[in-house]
Amino acid sequence: MTQITTKKLLEALEEKYNSIGQNKDVHLEGLLHSKTMNYWDYIHTDALLNLQIQRTNLPDEMVFIGYHQINELIFKMILWELEQVAQAEILEVDFFADKLMRVSRYFDMLTSSFNIMKEGMDVKQYNKFRHTLTPGSGFQSAQYRKIEFASTELINLIDARFRETIDRNTPFEHALEHLYWQAAGKDYKTGKKSILLKDFEDRYKEEFITFMKVYNTKNLWSRFKELSEEAQSNPTLIDAMRHYDYTVNITWVLAHFNAAKHYILSSSGDGEATGGSDWQKYMHPKYQKRIFFPELWTAKEIENWGKNLD
Repeated sequence: MTQITTKKLLEALEEKYNSIGQNKDVHLEGLLHSKTMNYWDYIHTDALLNLQIQRTNLPDEMVFIGYHQINELIFKMILWELEQVAQAEILEVDFFADKLMRVSRYFDMLTSSFNIMKEGMDVKQYNKFRHTLTPGSGFQSAQYRKIEFASTELINLIDARFRETIDRNTPFEHALEHLYWQAAGKDYKTGKKSILLKDFEDRYKEEFITFMKVYNTKNLWSRFKELSEEAQSNPTLIDAMRHYDYTVNITWVLAHFNAAKHYILSSSGDGEATGGSDWQKYMHPKYQKRIFFPELWTAKEIENWGKNLD
C-alpha cells in the first residue's frame, strides 16, 4: 500500500482544519500531550464491567444481567444499521440488502444465544431472584420497540383488533395506545394499565412518539417503496427482506418464548411473568402475527405465521 508522504499528510491536515476554521498547528501540538491509546481506555472496559449490579447473592443472577446488557448493546448496533438505511440520500439495492443481512445476522446471534439463558442458569435460582425484578420486564426494552418502529409501517404494529380504526391521519399518541404490545399491560375492557406499562410509558412515551414521527416515512418498508419497480423486484433484496422479517418475528421471538417457557413453566415456576403480562399470547408469533412486510408474503404464509413451531 502506498504511504502518504509527510508533506502530503500535512497539506491534507491543513486543508481539513482550514475548512472548519481551525489552526492545524494547534491540533498537532495537542498530539504532543495526548496519551497513547490502549484497548481498555478505548472500550471503557472498567466502566463496562462495573455495570452488572445484582439485587441478590444468587450467582446465576449475574448471567441474567450480563446477558440482557449484551442484548441491549446488540440492539444499539441494529439501530445503528437501520438509521443508515433511513438516512441514505440515494438508496442503492446492494447497500439496502447488505444492511438487512447485517441486522439479520445480529438477530441470528441473539437467537442462538438464548441457549446461554436456557442452559446457563439454574432454574431454582432464577425462580428466586426473578421476584426481585417485579414489576420490571424485558418487555420494557425501549431499543427493541424502536427497532420495530424503524422496520415497518406503524399499522403493522397495531393490535389487529384496532387496525381498521387507524390510518396515517391518526395522531401518533392514539396509535401508541393501540400498539400490539399494549395488550401485555392493559385491560382493554376497563382501560386500566398495569404498573409495568405505566412505568414504561412514563419513561419513554414522548421519546417513542418523536421516533415514530421520524420513521413514519423512513422505516424499511417506506424506503423499499421509494425504489424503482425494477429494484423492488430484485430477488436478492426481496430475499433479504423476507429473511429479516422471518428472523426477527419468528425465529428470534420463538427462541425467546422457549427460553421463557423453560423457566416460567418449570416445576418450580409459578407461570407468571415478572411484569404480570399474559406473556405466552404476547410473545408467540401465531397470536400477534407480527409481520414487518406483509406484502412480501402469500396469504397462506401469513395464515400459518408461527403455527406448528412450538
